[in-house]
Amino acid sequence: MSDDASASVPSPEKQKVVDVAPPKQVRVVSASSSVPSRIKEIWRCRELLLNLVSTEIKVKYKNSSLGLLWSMVAPATTLAIYWLVFGLVLKNGIPHFAIYLFSGIVFWNFFQTGVQTATGVVVQQAGIVKKVAFPREILAIAAVGTAAVYMFFQAIVLILFMIVVGNAPAWNLLPLLIPALLAAALISVALGIALSAVNVYLRDMQHLMEVVMMAWFWACPIVYSFWHSIYPHTDQHGLTWVYLLNPMTPIILTVQRVIYAHPVVHLTTDTANPHSLTQLLPPWPATSYLWMDLALIVVGLAATYGALAIFGRLEGNFAEEL
Repeated sequence: MSDDASASVPSPEKQKVVDVAPPKQVRVVSASSSVPSRIKEIWRCRELLLNLVSTEIKVKYKNSSLGLLWSMVAPATTLAIYWLVFGLVLKNGIPHFAIYLFSGIVFWNFFQTGVQTATGVVVQQAGIVKKVAFPREILAIAAVGTAAVYMFFQAIVLILFMIVVGNAPAWNLLPLLIPALLAAALISVALGIALSAVNVYLRDMQHLMEVVMMAWFWACPIVYSFWHSIYPHTDQHGLTWVYLLNPMTPIILTVQRVIYAHPVVHLTTDTANPHSLTQLLPPWPATSYLWMDLALIVVGLAATYGALAIFGRLEGNFAEEL
């Protein structure tokens, strides 16, 4: 055989390299799947969702002597400080103002913790996002679920404090807490899913949300009274509806109306008129709170649907970005 013929026949080693094709890239989740199919996949993996929530809580309190009790110590300390400052030191004259304040903060903490944690969760869990096949939206939903567990323990602290000071809620309005909680959860999930996807490409989003949440807190009637401080100024210009466009405002007002249960209070600081009355909460009927929360549930469902669509469009390049 001539040298040219022998040169045209590749060696066994070279033949092996030529025959072996490069591994085919496989996406963990198809970015082209429809929103309904994504919802079905999330529902199919609901046990994984529960495991993620329980694992996050176990890891946070691992090797601690008090365990989950720590989730009650911090809110109990906060509530005691509110009672000391506003009840004994500053004395704003509003009876049981610590309950009024803390009832709004409990729901706000749920919303804030859920959204902020969900925003960075995909980046923080980059290892499993790139290697394990599962609907990645579950990570953001699990972050909101974990925040809901912490809210449960904060609510226990609030209930115990109300029993000690003898402040009963509006028992007939307790069912209003269900749509308020559902509305807050849906809005948190919608923001968490959308922002978690955007944060993969724009890492500043997580830090930006910290600033946004700080400003958003003061846009809600938690520290101040909506009816006493805001309504007189906005209503005279017909701008009350603008303030209520903040989705957390109707939710906070509902919680305060149910938990604090005193729309009208006697201010004890008015020495000139010891029997003065102040409208602290809106004098709306229960149906008004209900309809506002139901409207927010519809908005939350639509926002969640849109967030899933955004997530589906953006997740195709997660592996490359992470």
